[in-house]
Amino acid sequence: MTTPRRLVILGATGTVGLQALQILRDSGSPLQVVALSCHQQADKLSQVGPVAAQRFLTQDPAQQQQLLDFLRAGDYEVCLHAIVGAAGLPYTEAILQSGRTLALANKESLVMAGALLGPLARKTGAEIVPVDSEHSAIHQCLRGAKHQDIRKLYLTASGGALRDLPLPQLGEVTPEQALAHPNWEMGPRITIDSATMMNKAFEIIEAHYLFDVEAEQIEVLLHRQSVVHSMVEFHDGSMLAQLGPPDMSLPIHDAIHYPQRLPSPLQGFQPELFSELNFEKPCPDHYPALHLGWQAASMGGDAGAVLNAADEIAVDAFLEGRIPFPRISTLCAEVLGQLGGSPIADLDAVYQADANARTLTNKLLEASNS
Repeated sequence: MTTPRRLVILGATGTVGLQALQILRDSGSPLQVVALSCHQQADKLSQVGPVAAQRFLTQDPAQQQQLLDFLRAGDYEVCLHAIVGAAGLPYTEAILQSGRTLALANKESLVMAGALLGPLARKTGAEIVPVDSEHSAIHQCLRGAKHQDIRKLYLTASGGALRDLPLPQLGEVTPEQALAHPNWEMGPRITIDSATMMNKAFEIIEAHYLFDVEAEQIEVLLHRQSVVHSMVEFHDGSMLAQLGPPDMSLPIHDAIHYPQRLPSPLQGFQPELFSELNFEKPCPDHYPALHLGWQAASMGGDAGAVLNAADEIAVDAFLEGRIPFPRISTLCAEVLGQLGGSPIADLDAVYQADANARTLTNKLLEASNS
C-alpha cells in the first residue's frame, strides 16, 4: 500500500489556504494534511482541515518557533506556503532547508531574497513550485524544456480596477474604486498592487530569480480576459501559453500535487471565456510602478526587499486615506532610488534592508503630510 504524501498548509485560514482545503475535499485528493498554521484567526484554525493535523498559531512566538523547527525537520513532502507579505520569508527558508517541495504563494520571499533562496534550494534539493497564476503558467510551459532555449517570458496582466480610468482622474481615486477588481477576488494589498501594476513589478523580480532569466527577457502584456496566464517564447520562435479561467484553484491544485496531474472537478475550457483574447502593451504613464520591477531586478542585491517594504507601507497609507493613489508609485520609486541595490550576504541583510526601507518610507510620508 502506498503511503500518502504529507501536506502542510501555512496560512490555512486565508484565501489560498481555504481554497486548497476545498480542493482537497472536492477532488478526493490522496494528500494527507499533517499541519496547518494561521497568524490571528485561531477560531477559524480550529475549524478547518482534518482533526488530526497539528495546528500552529504564529501570533504566539513559542508556536512560531515550533513551526519553524517542524518545517526544518521535514516530516512532510509538500508545503503550501500562503502566508502574506515579508513575514513569510523565515518560513520559506525553513522549508527549503528541509529539502522538501515548496508550493509558493508568498511571492514576497523571492522578491526580497531570491538571490539567496535559489542557491539554498539547489543545495538541499528542494523544489519551488509557484502558485501565482502567472508563474504557475510559465512553470507548466517550461516542463521538459531546456533553459537555454528560452528567448522571452511574457507575464500577462489584467490591468486592475482602474485600467480604463482616464489618466487625469487617477489622483481622485478612492480605495473602494481601486479594490473593485474586474476579474479576480483577492486580498486588499494585492488588489491595490494590481491597480498600480506593482504586483506585476514584483512578478518580474520573482520570474527573474525563479526561472534564472535576465530582466530584459521578461515582458508584460495587458490581457483583459485573464485567460492566458502567461507565455514562453523559445529561441526558434515557438510560443507556449497556459490558458484557463481566472480561478486560483487551478494553480493551487497544480502546485500541491506536482509532479502529478491528478483529477479534479475544476472547470477547464469555457467557450464564452475563450472566444476573444486580446493583448496590448501597458501604458507606462498609467502604470509608472511597472518599470520599478525591471529596475529592481537589474539592481539586484536588496532592491526587491526595499521595493516590497516601501509598497507595503504606501498601500496601507492609501487605504487609510493618507495619500492619493498616484503617490504609491512615486513614493516607492523614491525609496528604491535612495536605498536599493546594496549586496546581501544573508537573510539578516535582507531583514535590515526591509527595516531601513520601512523607516525611510514612513519618514517621507510624514514629511509630505507635515
